[in-house]
Amino acid sequence: MKKTYFNWSTGKDAALALYYLNSNSEYQVTKLITTVNSDFKRVSMHGLRESLLDAQAESIGIPLQKLYLSGAVSMADYDAAMKDFTEVLVSEKYEYSAFGDIFLQDLKEYREDRLEKVGLKAVFPLWMKNTRLLLEELLSLGFKAITVCVNAKLLDVSFVGRIIDEAFIEDLPENVDPCGENGEFHTFVFDGPIFKKPVDFVVGEKVLRSYDLSEDDADNCFADDAKTWDTRFWYCDLLPK
Repeated sequence: MKKTYFNWSTGKDAALALYYLNSNSEYQVTKLITTVNSDFKRVSMHGLRESLLDAQAESIGIPLQKLYLSGAVSMADYDAAMKDFTEVLVSEKYEYSAFGDIFLQDLKEYREDRLEKVGLKAVFPLWMKNTRLLLEELLSLGFKAITVCVNAKLLDVSFVGRIIDEAFIEDLPENVDPCGENGEFHTFVFDGPIFKKPVDFVVGEKVLRSYDLSEDDADNCFADDAKTWDTRFWYCDLLPK
């Protein structure tokens, strides 16, 4: 079996991709890797409390390793930190690095390029699958997820802190991908076939946060035109129960 670590975001795409890999005898996922904002002790991008990340990993039953980075980390520093981090994983005999990405080609190429430089191969179990069908499959398998962050330019506050269900899918505007693959929304998965038991939480406050685009971000390899980046997001704080 191919020794694999999974880049765990805490969200639905990662959960479904991990489910796929667990059902594939070719790969053996023995570690979850999550980037945590060292300034706030929350999962990067998702804004999820670290304690809920820990509870989630415990219920999944796969060892979790965290990479702590400042929220203000530059792209150059991020690349350097990831290179050091992945080199350690290579020394631990890991061969493959798995992701929940679906169709962002530039991001896929970026991941593959950086991993190849340290001797790792990337795995994308959900690659190029229909996102509407993926979300429907997620629900049919019994996964349960709640939105923790939404792009304020595309979705109003009513979409954050909302359980993913058929009504949620139907209410999404036409210009929003059903899986939020373009960054329209992020989720926290709290139950499903990869969990030993549900992760308990209570819904806290909802806040609107704005971010400035740094010069370094403007030069990063994912943006065709960084000036079009969205910088306002609604967050829903989830509290451990």
